[in-house]
Amino acid sequence: MLKNFKLNSDEEARLLFGNHDEYLKIIEGEYGVKIVARGENLAIDGDKARVEKAANIFSQLLALIRSGNGMKRQEVHYFIKALSEDPELSLKDIYSKRIEVLSKKLFVTPKTKGQRHYIEAIRDYDITIAVGPAGTGKTYLAMAMAISALKANQVSRIILTRPAVEAGESLGFLPGDIYEKVTPYLRPLYDALYEMVDADKVHRFLESGIIEVAPLAYMRGRTLNDSFIIMDEAQNATPEQLKMFLTRLGFDSKVVITGDLTQSDLIGRKAAGLSQVIKILKDIKDIKVISLTGQDVVRHELVQRIIKAYEEFDSKR
Repeated sequence: MLKNFKLNSDEEARLLFGNHDEYLKIIEGEYGVKIVARGENLAIDGDKARVEKAANIFSQLLALIRSGNGMKRQEVHYFIKALSEDPELSLKDIYSKRIEVLSKKLFVTPKTKGQRHYIEAIRDYDITIAVGPAGTGKTYLAMAMAISALKANQVSRIILTRPAVEAGESLGFLPGDIYEKVTPYLRPLYDALYEMVDADKVHRFLESGIIEVAPLAYMRGRTLNDSFIIMDEAQNATPEQLKMFLTRLGFDSKVVITGDLTQSDLIGRKAAGLSQVIKILKDIKDIKVISLTGQDVVRHELVQRIIKAYEEFDSKR
């Protein structure tokens, strides 16, 4: 079967094909078809079912380009995977959910169906609990939604917190004042923050308290009104800490709790805090639990393979 596409311009061809035709090579390899590109003409040849799948992704990529969106190499892999799971999925619809942040260089866009459901839950619910493996965008997307809410004046401040628990090793004595001591534990939150907000604004917001980054222990006794509060690494919070944190919620606020149930650095009953809170709260209105999986991993493609290998290993133990 032969399928032909006529592109509108050389620039459209450049965006669709990628540098040195790398996107064409990815699609050609994934679907087992022959792709010939000459100027603004594109031809796909091969088995009918394979050609139809390749034609679907080209049609959808063209729709993205024509709506003003570009793409990266890794995103082409995500799109192929997403369409293999759901051929009716619209990539343009996913991109329409993009989140405006405070960086001139960046829009944040959900890359998978699971991520889209996650940001929709954050918009629609006062408390969202997201669990899933590393690389699924739990913290990153929550941060983007918080910054978007601040930009739209839906909240007056952002509060970022996580338990100060060492990841399986003792760091020993850390020099400096309390803020210098806890900063290493909070570094992943700072990383996401600096990517989405221009550096001068980050410093200004931190100094004025519009954005606050603090260890979980600092949440005790507070009532947090008109705030977007993110608790990261919740698998390292005890049942008592999670109860304390959840009861900090004030008026006109949102809470997002993120964690990976397989990565707790606690032992015994303490390690069951996150799974326990999900069971306790799952039927309460205005609380949504989102489970992200390895299919939602948007880091390097090897991360997906690593997660899958560990899951297979654990299932055999």
